[in-house]
Amino acid sequence: QAASKSGFSEFISGAGTVLFVGGGSLLPLVTDGEKGGQHTLRVVDALATSTVLCNGIKVVVKSPRPDNEKELDSFPSCHATTAFAVARLQSHYHPDYAVLWYGGAALISYSRLDLNRHRLGDVLVGAGLGYLVGEIELGQKKGLLLFPLIREDAQGNTVLGLQVKADF
Repeated sequence: QAASKSGFSEFISGAGTVLFVGGGSLLPLVTDGEKGGQHTLRVVDALATSTVLCNGIKVVVKSPRPDNEKELDSFPSCHATTAFAVARLQSHYHPDYAVLWYGGAALISYSRLDLNRHRLGDVLVGAGLGYLVGEIELGQKKGLLLFPLIREDAQGNTVLGLQVKADF
């Protein structure tokens, strides 16, 4: 039974995370109509921002992993960070499915503990960081990292690129 549990966690931590994060990023293009492009860019922005922050913290903290003391990148868990960033935005856009998004993010986070790649604190801080980045993303009129790229015009259409305004 332990082998199947680890096999399940390996899937969730690997391909399952890719499917969750990738699906959560691209799903709005299919499900969110005219807002799909905007929603996808916002999810990708939160994903990119949370990944940059998580990896920056890892470089500064240099916490050893529980399964390999030589790997100094345990804190925080970027799997948990990215999963909760995606879950926060998708739960905002699709509140009826919030339990599924947060459940998936929790499962990804748990898989990191089950595989002994992180300690509980690594996962909890990662989850909190991802949620916080998602919350800040939703509170911004423009994106966090992609702010020059994401904007809505007066009609609510998504505008991509940089705007140059000049008065003559």
